[in-house]
Amino acid sequence: MNMTTALRSQNGVEWKTLCSRADLVADSGVVAWLDGAQVALFHLPQGGDGEQVFAIDNRDPKSGANVIGRGIVGTLKGELVIASPLYKQHFRLVDGTCIEYPEQRLRVWPVRLNGDRVEVGLD
Repeated sequence: MNMTTALRSQNGVEWKTLCSRADLVADSGVVAWLDGAQVALFHLPQGGDGEQVFAIDNRDPKSGANVIGRGIVGTLKGELVIASPLYKQHFRLVDGTCIEYPEQRLRVWPVRLNGDRVEVGLD
């Protein structure tokens, strides 16, 4: 199967297959290429809200390095976050906001599991 397949849903969102479910690592990040951007995918199979996948920019805004996919997933102040491996700042997985430095933000994409496919919503 071509992992760059794009489908438009009934609500107008274009979904692009980024990888397969087997490519994900539970409670950790993997990085995929999406139209010139590195996207860090975090798979939380046993989350409080059930199975979840998050898609967030892999580029750390403080260092400029592509390392967010190597960060540690956790909770801080009741929020699901990813800790940057370099400067340890925490980004909310739901919207990319940095807890310590609100002026820093990572881009996020809508993401879903569709059978064996991991699909990302395009702007």
